[in-house]
Amino acid sequence: MPAQQLDQLVERYFAAVDNKDLSTALSFFTPDATFTIATYQSTFKGRDTEISEMFQRLFSRYDKILHASFDHFPCPPNMISSRFEVQNSKIGSPAIYKNNCNFFKLQGNYFHEVYVYMSGDNALA
Repeated sequence: MPAQQLDQLVERYFAAVDNKDLSTALSFFTPDATFTIATYQSTFKGRDTEISEMFQRLFSRYDKILHASFDHFPCPPNMISSRFEVQNSKIGSPAIYKNNCNFFKLQGNYFHEVYVYMSGDNALA
């Protein structure tokens, strides 16, 4: 996949996460994908099982999720890393701001391995 398409793929994925659209967010992953939060040594295996449950917890925990200010570092044809800012909010609580970096390895047009390095508390546990 060309560099510009890798950038767009990542931003479409995060738009689905920000919209709390579980089925669309999951559609970016291979069925046997792994999602590792390297900062906290935790790995979720399987798009329709552990990764789905991880997103369900995230979506129920926060009223608002926002990923923005991306810096992408594509490595065509099948890898990209992205640095970005995150804002998570709960009604009645101050917003939580983070700076994260994700490393994506694709299989075809889908994420097969994702490694997350995040500042602050683990929002995905």
